Amino acid sequence: MSDIRVRFAPSPTGKVHIGNIRAAIYNWLFARHTGGKFLLRVEDTDLERSTPEAIQVLFDCMKWLGLDWDEEVFYQTKNVKRHLEVVDQLLASGHAYKVERTSREGKTGVVTMFRMPKEGTIEFDDIVKGHMAKKAEDIQDFAIVRSDGSPIFHIANVVDDIDQRVTHIIRGDDHVENTFKHICIFRALGAEVPRYAHLSMIVNQQGKPYSKRDGAAFVGEYREQGYLPEALFNYLLLLGWNPGDDREVLSREEMVKLFELEKVHVTAAMFDPKKLAWMNGEYIKKIPAAEFRDMLVRSSASEGSSSGSLGEYAVSLRSDLRDASERIAWWDYLAAQIQVRTKFLTGLGDSIRCFVSDDFPFDEKAVEKRLRKPGVKALLLDLAERFEKVADWSAQALEAVVKELSQGNGMGPWVHPIRVAVSGRGEGIGLFEMLQLLGRETTLARLRKAADTLAME
Repeated sequence: MSDIRVRFAPSPTGKVHIGNIRAAIYNWLFARHTGGKFLLRVEDTDLERSTPEAIQVLFDCMKWLGLDWDEEVFYQTKNVKRHLEVVDQLLASGHAYKVERTSREGKTGVVTMFRMPKEGTIEFDDIVKGHMAKKAEDIQDFAIVRSDGSPIFHIANVVDDIDQRVTHIIRGDDHVENTFKHICIFRALGAEVPRYAHLSMIVNQQGKPYSKRDGAAFVGEYREQGYLPEALFNYLLLLGWNPGDDREVLSREEMVKLFELEKVHVTAAMFDPKKLAWMNGEYIKKIPAAEFRDMLVRSSASEGSSSGSLGEYAVSLRSDLRDASERIAWWDYLAAQIQVRTKFLTGLGDSIRCFVSDDFPFDEKAVEKRLRKPGVKALLLDLAERFEKVADWSAQALEAVVKELSQGNGMGPWVHPIRVAVSGRGEGIGLFEMLQLLGRETTLARLRKAADTLAME
């Protein structure tokens, strides 16, 4: 099994599509599961798009996702001489021929064609799709060298696979038709044909290929939107494969141990953005508490708090927190409340702005729905009076006040106006935990200010 060699062979354009990176993930896992080699080949023959910057984007995406490769990167442009030498072999053996062709632009030139067999059936056993067969006569001869002398994908791809000693080719099923052609090239060269595994397409809710029109389609976009690489890796793995039970959030070690190509699904995989967001939240929950807390501290620096080490960090709204240990405990409590509710790492500053500054925006829809109703002003002022008398400023004590007011009929009529009044938002962490974090002075001031400026009589 250690002789297994697989490759990921993208054509870098500056953006890495999630479909391509899923193929890389499957290749990587297969290599790691079998003890084989995972090779990276950059098919950079499109010189206009395969710029050094585009290639670097590819490297960055792979490193971000933890897709490390074995051996040196193989650049296709450095093997062009070898491609053309093989073409000469095919011409000499009669498996290729030259023909004059006129382009759409009216230019005439000589193109080298591969001569397909005219009889028999081309067959292979696909690890995912099963037995595949096609009559040779149904495939026309195809070009392998352009009129400008540059090798075309078909010949370059096969020669590179031979030179890299690739044993298994794992790629999208949009390449199935190419595979029939490539098998004929392998055989014409007397080379061993690799095993093939064609992966089903990733589709949208309508069953069409997933694209930019359906949402983020490139790895870099998910990184910018606050997704963790572990979550994106895990989710893309499950688009076409599962461990055989109901587990969904898997460690990298579990993935490597469990992954088998024979378990890859034949049917198309539907991309579900909501499921990916859920999975990202599950991975955020796994971030060590102290690490997540430090993320919040850094985020709050742009929201008006002073900077400094955690022990010295000023919680500007809580002047009663006098020493470093109290401030650390405050941040720990806030982080614990925020972490379990966070789906994305972007926007952390916005999520805690009301805790570190009085300068926070009000959601107009939430204000209209919760505060601009008859009687809300009196309700907020009454709550301020009742809260002011609470001796133990804790979530439990504050909740007890509202429970008493509700008389068992549900706390919604009080909870929702309070939340909008003190945070400007209609959702967030538990209300009473929020009030405990804000402290007595800030809570009372905000309730009274909202009653005077926003609430309806």
